[in-house]
Amino acid sequence: MKIAICDDSHQDAMYLRSLLKENHDIIIYSGAEQLLRDLENKKAHYDLYLIDIYMEIISGIDLAKRLRLKEEDAAICFISSSDAFYRQAYDLYAVQYLLKPVQKEDLRQLVEKISQRIAKNKELSLQFRWRGKMGMIPYEKILFVSSREHTLFIQCKDGTVQECKGKLNEIALKICGDIFLRCHQSFIINMYYVSSLNGNELFISNYRIPISRRYLPTIKRRYQEILFEEMD
Repeated sequence: MKIAICDDSHQDAMYLRSLLKENHDIIIYSGAEQLLRDLENKKAHYDLYLIDIYMEIISGIDLAKRLRLKEEDAAICFISSSDAFYRQAYDLYAVQYLLKPVQKEDLRQLVEKISQRIAKNKELSLQFRWRGKMGMIPYEKILFVSSREHTLFIQCKDGTVQECKGKLNEIALKICGDIFLRCHQSFIINMYYVSSLNGNELFISNYRIPISRRYLPTIKRRYQEILFEEMD
């Protein structure tokens, strides 16, 4: 697991590191500025962020706010000598709030929780290869996958598009089921993001996507099922 420790107290940062197992990839930042630069330049991505709240220049709370803009699902744990920031931590969807001195068992339980989340995300993620590198995108972030001239385009909820080489038929065999369905020879869609159906078209966010006749009955049936799920 890749873990970032951000604390302007070197002693406290080294103490946290000593509590973690050696098989983790741990990077220590003495302030928020360098961590933000690494994220901005895409030099780093971490599975867990351990952030001290009381830091100079950029506080842990402000760092977490910026992290949320870059990584919506970032696993953030606040470390503090005071419980005065519980409300802000809650508003920022922190996974944990630990008081100093951090107890080894509390940290172990947190790491185990994040490990389980990572394992679950891997099970429900689309893996791809692009320019010699492997990547993975959780299903919940994908609106649809389209194909054009032997290239696949993974359209994500945040507006980004990931290109990769492959065939739509191969992707369909891997992911189609309750969440994803084929609706056209060039499209696989995430049914949970379909906002409406209109004849031989469906709408996902601001995208209008065609439905081939052969896929229309399956699309209609699954769309109705999801509507009833949401009513329940």
